[in-house]
Amino acid sequence: MTMKFWSMDIKVDQNTVVVFDLDDTLYNELDYLRSAYKSIAQHLDQDNWKLLYSKMFSLYRSKINVFEFLSSSYEIELRMLIAMYRDHQPDIQLFDGVIEILQDIQTRNGKIGIITDGRASTQRAKIQSLGILNYIDEIIISEELGSEKPSLANFKAIENSLTGTVFYYIADNLKKDFIAPNTLGWKTIGLIDNGKNIHFNSHLYMERQNLPQEFIIGFNDVKIN
Repeated sequence: MTMKFWSMDIKVDQNTVVVFDLDDTLYNELDYLRSAYKSIAQHLDQDNWKLLYSKMFSLYRSKINVFEFLSSSYEIELRMLIAMYRDHQPDIQLFDGVIEILQDIQTRNGKIGIITDGRASTQRAKIQSLGILNYIDEIIISEELGSEKPSLANFKAIENSLTGTVFYYIADNLKKDFIAPNTLGWKTIGLIDNGKNIHFNSHLYMERQNLPQEFIIGFNDVKIN
């Protein structure tokens, strides 16, 4: 498997399906965490929420359990904090270049999918907040399907839903993202960690089956033609 690290072209027509991971691929998942922490801090201490938010993020960065701190300090059950985290309205933004790629794929009659692991309500709220629903032809979420990556089932669900002869998967997590699409003969593209990824241990998963066929540093490296 030959890996490339420079800009790349993707030829798209009506037989092309381009599928994306969500977290740390279309946006930084750390921004979702920050958004949730802000929402929780404002709920727990409206007058001094900025100070609380600052402490929460410092605890997180120090690998101290934030929810346990909040639960004991504000006499709130852990399950309530988890629900507040999962159910808040996210304030997150797409990476540079994503919307232009989606528009170019759609203009050329290609199809667009998302395969993501997580809770359905949470992942769909993220997609809604990112403002990309009008571009997406199919969304596969692990909770709804009943299986998680690297299961082949998640990728076969896209193949069964979207007609195409060439499938691409653009994702970030070497541990689980590329094993199945590589097995199925998809073209795989890895987005390199920008230093903010939640999962940053890709050095542990450098075996052949874990690697994408190509790497990009950002979506501005991709040209749709």
